[in-house]
Formats: sequence, structure tokens, C-alpha cells
Amino acid sequence: MTSFAAPESIAAHARRFYAEGGVPVPPRPAATVLLLRPDASGRDGFEVYMIRRAASMTFGGMYAFPGGSVDPGDSEIRLDWSGPGPADWGSRLGQPPGPAQALVCAAAREVFEEAGVLLAGPDHDRVVGDVSGEEWERARQALVNRRSGFADLLRDCRLTLRSDLLLPWSRWVTPEFEPRRFDTYFFVALLPAGQVPRDVSGEADHTMWIRPAEALGRFEAGEFAMLPPTVITLTEIGDCADLAGVPAAAAVRDPGTAIMPRFAQAEDGTPHFVLD
Repeated sequence: MTSFAAPESIAAHARRFYAEGGVPVPPRPAATVLLLRPDASGRDGFEVYMIRRAASMTFGGMYAFPGGSVDPGDSEIRLDWSGPGPADWGSRLGQPPGPAQALVCAAAREVFEEAGVLLAGPDHDRVVGDVSGEEWERARQALVNRRSGFADLLRDCRLTLRSDLLLPWSRWVTPEFEPRRFDTYFFVALLPAGQVPRDVSGEADHTMWIRPAEALGRFEAGEFAMLPPTVITLTEIGDCADLAGVPAAAAVRDPGTAIMPRFAQAEDGTPHFVLD
């Protein structure tokens, strides 16, 4: 059993929820993506792209990874697709093919919306390069503002969704006392050559590339606020010695079984999250 200290603001909300006999709201399906790249300093190992959620957002002030809820369009779209098909993804994620496709599409869409990284290419073997130009930015803005859909963008640009660039990692469900809950599937992706993430979503007030061990050290020092899924995921991905070890680690994981932190209090009243 693993335990994490719970921020007092979250603990107060949890106590009130249980005292009032609150009823959990159903969690919304969501996807998040850990973008990885070789260490820019030339050292062995790799870095992960992290964002700090703006104060106005859900879980504001917390360091996390790009991601968000599945949109209705993610499950309705028909698009050129490379890599494992929806049925294969369903087997890995523990979902029917339709919802599995929606989760993969949501992961690719969100990482483009929030970080300007496009996991797509002109065919099944290539990935687009730099997508930071004005034309790409107009397309991204249209997607963010829901003037167009992800399938529309890929079709108009004659691109194939590269689902093979996403590796399923884990599944986390928001604790039952939260008013907004998510059933979030975590994916890992190597940053495509020629692409540069950038803070474009308006949902973050700070972004950075950082080694997993350094991010964990800053969390332990009280410099970074992070929730248990982020801490655990950084610990797990940090166990990989290099980027070559990430696919092998992902292949033996169970990304379909949900993990939900449970709120508890020690005998002295100290609040914490528990992972059974």
C-alpha cells in the first residue's frame, strides 16, 4: 500500500463530501500523453514535457501532462489510421473498439491542441515535421474553438493518424469525492523529429522539459504540486534507463485496470491518499 500526503484544500473538500453523504458523479473518459525526448543536455536518459495547469482550470496549480476529456467527435470520426486498429486497442485498454478508438483519437487531438505536437503523417511510415507555422496554427485554433474536428484537419491535410506512435501506459480514475471526475488513460509518445512543443492552449501558465527524477525531486522538496497519478507515472517512467526501454516497459503493463486513489486520515488526523 502506497500513501501520499493530501493538500489541505482537497482534504477539506473530501471531509465535507463524506460528512454530507455525497454521491460520486460518473467519471468522464479522458486521455493524457507523456511526451518524451532525449535529454537536451546530452546526458544519458530522457526528459518529459510537463505543464502547470492555470489556476482557473480543474486541478489548477498542479504539474501534469497534456491531455483532456474525450469529445463526442472522437468516437464518431472516420479517418485514415495507421498502427493497431480499434479492436486491438480495445484489447489493450479493456474497452470495446469504439470507445478505444475515441481514447486514442482524444490523446492525439489533445496533445496537438495543448502542445502543438501532431502525431500524424502523410503515410503509414512518416510523421509530419515542424507544425508551428501560421497555417498550422490556424488549423489548431479552429480545432480548439470547435470550428472543425480532428478528422477534418487530418483529411484536409491528407494525413494519417499514427496510432502506433502512442504507447498505452496506465489508467487512473479521479477520487469519488471530486465534483469533476475523469477516467483517464495515460499514453506515452516520443516527440516526433522536427516538432517543438509550445504553450499554446491557454490552459497552462508554465511548461517545461524536465528529467523524471528531477521533477520528483522538486515535488519532494515542495516546489512542485502534483497529484498521485503524476507522481506515480513519473516514478514508473523514470525506471526506464533510456528511451529504448520505454516500449518494452509499456508492452508488459496493464493499461486497462483502473487505479483510484482513496482518501484516508491517519490517527493524528493527517490527510493522505492511499493506493491499495
